[in-house]
Amino acid sequence: MNYADLRAKAREQLGGGPFVTPWLMAGVVCLIVGAISGIVGSVVPYVGSFLVVGPMTYGLSYIFLNQARDGQPININDTFKAFNSDFLEYFLLGLMISLFTFLWSLLFVIPGIIKMYAYGMAYYIKVDNPTWDWKTCIDESQKIMDGHKMELFILDLTFIGWILLASFTCGIGFFWIAPYMNAARVQFYETIR
Repeated sequence: MNYADLRAKAREQLGGGPFVTPWLMAGVVCLIVGAISGIVGSVVPYVGSFLVVGPMTYGLSYIFLNQARDGQPININDTFKAFNSDFLEYFLLGLMISLFTFLWSLLFVIPGIIKMYAYGMAYYIKVDNPTWDWKTCIDESQKIMDGHKMELFILDLTFIGWILLASFTCGIGFFWIAPYMNAARVQFYETIR
């Protein structure tokens, strides 16, 4: 897998540069998702973050996948798409991914990381197949990630320099890096599916 090509496609998907409108809008969406997840998680510890993680991650996946495929402009309202219909299904998807990853992590850290990557495409699969239940999405993610987990891990590692740089800016740099990483993951999904 050519990681430079995936990252180039991700930059193209976001408009080519970090100060163009699509990239900035994607940064706003990532900021909103992070802020809401953080606020709800701190107001209602543990339970609160589980209530929003699935639906918000689904909304983020929906936005980035449609942007990659159709060049659709980012609509911030799509971030909350999962709260409008069948909330329980999106909630369960997020809850079960988190629960299974946690349980596998109890066997030591490495199995949890492997399962985290195995479940990594479940939200994109849910976007493509809205009628599927959470279990089918997780099972399908495990199938398509069979033999590709290390590739996704390496793709994530290619961002380590950017992540370190963003850390030196007191986190401000994540406004630009989070959309870039999300777009690269979408390009990865499009490549392996």
